[in-house]
Amino acid sequence: MTLKELHIFYELCEDTHISRLAQRIGITQSAISLSIKSLERQIGEPLFDRIGKKLILNEIGRLFKEKTYSHYIALSDAENFFKESKVSGILNIASSRTIGAFITPQTVYDFLEQHPNAVVKKDIHNSQHIVNLVKDATIDMGFIESNCDDEEIEKEIIGRDRMLVVTSDKRLKGATCYIDELFDRQWILREKGSGTREIFLEAIGDISKEIKILMEFSEFAEAKTILLKNPQTITCLSQYAIEKELKRGELFEVKLKNISIERSFYLIYHKKKYQSKLFLEFRKFAKRFFVI
Repeated sequence: MTLKELHIFYELCEDTHISRLAQRIGITQSAISLSIKSLERQIGEPLFDRIGKKLILNEIGRLFKEKTYSHYIALSDAENFFKESKVSGILNIASSRTIGAFITPQTVYDFLEQHPNAVVKKDIHNSQHIVNLVKDATIDMGFIESNCDDEEIEKEIIGRDRMLVVTSDKRLKGATCYIDELFDRQWILREKGSGTREIFLEAIGDISKEIKILMEFSEFAEAKTILLKNPQTITCLSQYAIEKELKRGELFEVKLKNISIERSFYLIYHKKKYQSKLFLEFRKFAKRFFVI
């Protein structure tokens, strides 16, 4: 049964004069008759008694109206809401840790301020896990910090990032070094599968095999705590993650000779994903928060 059939039924309950009703709601008498017959066929019972030329709502019709009318009103309200609302619905997204910690929160906050009928549920995972979530259609959209070449996934570059080698050791303030000159330091790196780790190791090439990794971390707060309390430690992090500590003079960038570590940020989604108004609007909105 359709909302249109139900609408005609409820109208006919109030005015059983078919010709008058047809004129009032702007459809033909035969359309009204066909709609009611279709509804009765689906229910398996007549809703009206046909006595002469009159239609009289019978006991089945009265019960049907009582049981369905409140649900019909709710469905009609929902239909009108989505027709009238430009951006509404529930969007599931996930971001890699750099994006999720330093870019996504403000993006989502500002978007929801402008679109109060929308809901954006966000999560944080490493880049590879987000790719899997997109492929499984567990999330609608992902933001990752390493490249993805998968035939099921649509991707677009939405931002750029610089990766910095940093330490709290004041003796290295303003220093420029070859990467192997830093191998005697205690290196801490992100966990395997993270975009930050992959980009760094790829940038320094085969010599990365010589780095002795003392410790792995998944949270930026954990890494910065270790760096600040242990000057002998060193790592590579996004400029977004250490912007405040660099300005305050708590951490120092160690420039690398002949190596510049940059990466792209990507927005990904499944190629077969239905792109709703909410999806399209959030995708466009999110791009404003990334530096190209």
